[in-house]
Amino acid sequence: MEDGKKIIEDMQAVVAQMAADDIEENPDIVNEYFDCSACGQNKPMAGSIQYSKYRLCNDCVLLAEVGFKLKKFQNIQELIDAMEDKRLENICDFLKKDSNAQNN
Repeated sequence: MEDGKKIIEDMQAVVAQMAADDIEENPDIVNEYFDCSACGQNKPMAGSIQYSKYRLCNDCVLLAEVGFKLKKFQNIQELIDAMEDKRLENICDFLKKDSNAQNN
Protein backbone atom coordinates (compact mmCIF):
# COMPACT_ATOMS: atom_id res chain seq x y z
CA MET A 1 0.00 0.00 0.00
CA GLU A 2 3.08 2.22 0.19
CA ASP A 3 2.84 2.72 -3.58
CA GLY A 4 -0.74 3.94 -3.17
CA LYS A 5 0.33 6.47 -0.54
CA LYS A 6 3.09 7.75 -2.86
CA ILE A 7 0.62 8.06 -5.76
CA ILE A 8 -1.78 10.04 -3.57
CA GLU A 9 0.97 12.37 -2.32
CA ASP A 10 2.28 12.92 -5.85
CA MET A 11 -1.19 13.64 -7.22
CA GLN A 12 -1.96 16.03 -4.33
CA ALA A 13 1.07 18.08 -5.38
CA VAL A 14 0.02 17.97 -9.05
CA VAL A 15 -3.56 19.14 -8.48
CA ALA A 16 -2.44 21.86 -6.03
CA GLN A 17 -0.03 23.10 -8.71
CA MET A 18 -2.83 23.04 -11.31
CA ALA A 19 -4.91 25.40 -9.16
CA ALA A 20 -1.91 27.67 -8.52
CA ASP A 21 -1.12 27.76 -12.27
CA ASP A 22 -4.73 28.66 -13.13
CA ILE A 23 -4.65 31.54 -10.63
CA GLU A 24 -1.27 32.73 -11.92
CA GLU A 25 -2.52 32.69 -15.54
CA ASN A 26 -5.84 34.37 -14.68
CA PRO A 27 -6.04 36.02 -11.23
CA ASP A 28 -9.77 36.76 -11.76
CA ILE A 29 -10.47 33.01 -11.68
CA VAL A 30 -10.45 33.15 -7.86
CA ASN A 31 -13.92 34.75 -8.13
CA GLU A 32 -15.29 32.14 -10.54
CA TYR A 33 -17.27 29.17 -9.21
CA PHE A 34 -19.23 26.27 -10.69
CA ASP A 35 -21.20 23.25 -9.50
CA CYS A 36 -18.91 20.21 -9.63
CA SER A 37 -20.33 17.32 -11.66
CA ALA A 38 -18.92 14.78 -9.18
CA CYS A 39 -19.49 16.13 -5.65
CA GLY A 40 -22.28 18.59 -6.48
CA GLN A 41 -20.71 21.41 -4.45
CA ASN A 42 -20.19 24.96 -5.66
CA LYS A 43 -16.40 25.04 -6.03
CA PRO A 44 -13.70 27.36 -7.36
CA MET A 45 -12.98 27.14 -11.07
CA ALA A 46 -9.21 27.23 -10.39
CA GLY A 47 -7.74 23.75 -10.73
CA SER A 48 -10.89 22.26 -12.19
CA ILE A 49 -10.79 20.01 -15.24
CA GLN A 50 -13.32 19.16 -17.92
CA TYR A 51 -13.58 15.37 -18.44
CA SER A 52 -15.79 14.82 -21.49
CA LYS A 53 -19.16 16.31 -20.45
CA TYR A 54 -18.27 16.66 -16.75
CA ARG A 55 -16.39 19.49 -15.01
CA LEU A 56 -14.73 18.39 -11.77
CA CYS A 57 -13.47 20.59 -8.96
CA ASN A 58 -9.84 20.38 -7.87
CA ASP A 59 -10.73 18.00 -5.00
CA CYS A 60 -12.60 15.64 -7.30
CA VAL A 61 -9.82 15.85 -9.91
CA LEU A 62 -7.58 14.44 -7.19
CA LEU A 63 -10.05 11.60 -6.54
CA ALA A 64 -10.37 10.90 -10.26
CA GLU A 65 -6.66 10.89 -11.03
CA VAL A 66 -5.76 8.77 -7.99
CA GLY A 67 -8.61 6.40 -8.89
CA PHE A 68 -7.29 6.07 -12.45
CA LYS A 69 -3.70 5.49 -11.29
CA LEU A 70 -4.80 2.88 -8.74
CA LYS A 71 -7.11 1.33 -11.35
CA LYS A 72 -10.22 1.90 -9.21
CA PHE A 73 -11.99 3.56 -12.16
CA GLN A 74 -11.72 2.83 -15.87
CA ASN A 75 -13.40 6.08 -16.91
CA ILE A 76 -14.86 9.27 -15.50
CA GLN A 77 -18.43 7.94 -15.65
CA GLU A 78 -17.55 5.32 -13.01
CA LEU A 79 -16.43 8.09 -10.63
CA ILE A 80 -19.56 10.14 -11.34
CA ASP A 81 -21.74 7.08 -10.64
CA ALA A 82 -19.80 6.25 -7.46
CA MET A 83 -20.30 9.79 -6.14
CA GLU A 84 -24.04 9.97 -6.79
CA ASP A 85 -24.93 9.72 -3.08
CA LYS A 86 -22.48 12.50 -2.20
CA ARG A 87 -23.95 14.75 -4.92
CA LEU A 88 -27.51 14.13 -3.73
CA GLU A 89 -26.50 14.79 -0.12
CA ASN A 90 -24.96 18.14 -1.10
CA ILE A 91 -28.02 19.11 -3.15
CA CYS A 92 -30.31 18.27 -0.20
CA ASP A 93 -28.13 20.28 2.19
CA PHE A 94 -28.26 23.25 -0.17
CA LEU A 95 -32.05 23.01 -0.47
CA LYS A 96 -32.46 22.83 3.33
CA LYS A 97 -30.24 25.87 3.87
CA ASP A 98 -32.01 27.79 1.11
CA SER A 99 -35.42 26.93 2.56
CA ASN A 100 -34.33 27.95 6.07
CA ALA A 101 -32.93 31.23 4.78
CA GLN A 102 -36.22 32.03 3.02
CA ASN A 103 -38.26 31.20 6.11
CA ASN A 104 -36.26 33.52 8.39
